[in-house]
Amino acid sequence: MTTSYHVPVMLNASLEALDLGGDVTRDGSWMDATFGGGGHSRAILAKLGPGGRLFGFDQDPDAAANALDDPRFILVAANFRYAPQFLRAHKGLPLDGLLADLGVSSHQFDTPERGFSLRYDGPLDMRMNPGTGEPASAWLAKAEVSEMTQVFRRYGELNRPDKLAHRIASARQEAPLNTTHDLIRILSPSAPRGRENKFYARIFQAIRIRINDELGALEDLLTQAVGMLKPGGRLAVMSYHSLEDRLVKHFMRSGNFDDDVKRDMKGQIQAPFHPLVRKAIVADDDEMETNPRARSARLRVAERTEWMP
Repeated sequence: MTTSYHVPVMLNASLEALDLGGDVTRDGSWMDATFGGGGHSRAILAKLGPGGRLFGFDQDPDAAANALDDPRFILVAANFRYAPQFLRAHKGLPLDGLLADLGVSSHQFDTPERGFSLRYDGPLDMRMNPGTGEPASAWLAKAEVSEMTQVFRRYGELNRPDKLAHRIASARQEAPLNTTHDLIRILSPSAPRGRENKFYARIFQAIRIRINDELGALEDLLTQAVGMLKPGGRLAVMSYHSLEDRLVKHFMRSGNFDDDVKRDMKGQIQAPFHPLVRKAIVADDDEMETNPRARSARLRVAERTEWMP
C-alpha cells in the first residue's frame, strides 16, 4: 500500500505538471520513472481513458508488491535509464508525459537492511537494487583515498573530504566497515557539533550516489526523454538535492548539462524543451508538516518542443 511504502510527494502538482489536472481525461502513453509505492501511478491512471497506457519503472524488487491491477498498466523491473528499449518493445513510444520522483523512497529509508538510513544500524548496502552491483561496504573496503575524496567532494559537497577518506582508509585496516553505524563511528570525530545528522546525511548521500550511479542515470533519462516524448509532451522531474536539481534545470533550459543556451539568428532558443515554470515548484506548508520528505522536494516542468538536436 502507498501509505505504508511511500507517501507520494506533491501529488496534485505532479498531475498538473503532466497536464492531467482538473476533470481532464486523456489517452496516450505515459511513464512513471520511479514507481515505488505506486501513489503517483495510481493517480495518473485515474486520469487516463480506456485508450491510455502507463509504464511504471522501478529497479527495486520490493516495488513489485505494489504493482497495480489494471490492464492499462505495465510495471517494468528496471532502472529508468533503460526505458527506451522497454518502451519500444511494448509499443509505448512516443510518450505524452513522463514523471520522475528521484531519490530514496520512505520504504527504503525505513528498512534497516537496505542501509540507507542513519537511524538504524543495518548492513552498509545502499543499493537501489540489492541484486546487482556491489554494496557500499565492498566499495569502501577497496576504494582509493583519492576516489573517496572525489566522491565526498562532488556528491556530498563536504569540507575536507580528504580527511574523511583517510579516516576510512585507516579504520578499515583495523576492522571492516560492515554496518551503517560502523561508518558513523569512524567519522564521528569529524562531525561538526550540533550539525551531526546533516553531516552524516551528506556522507550517506555521496556514497549512495556513487554506488547507484544516480547522476549518470538521471543524465541518461533526461537525454533520452528528447526522443521518447512527442512534441507538446510533458517532462516533470522532482529532485531532492542541488546536484539533481541543477542537472534538471540546466537540461530543461538548454538541452545540455553545461547550460549552454543556443539561439538561432533571430535570437530564438534552440532546445528540445521549454521550461513551464521559472522557479521550481515546492510543497505547501501543510504537506511539509505531514510528509517531511516533501520539505526538500523541487519539481520542475518542461514541454517538448519541435526542435531536434
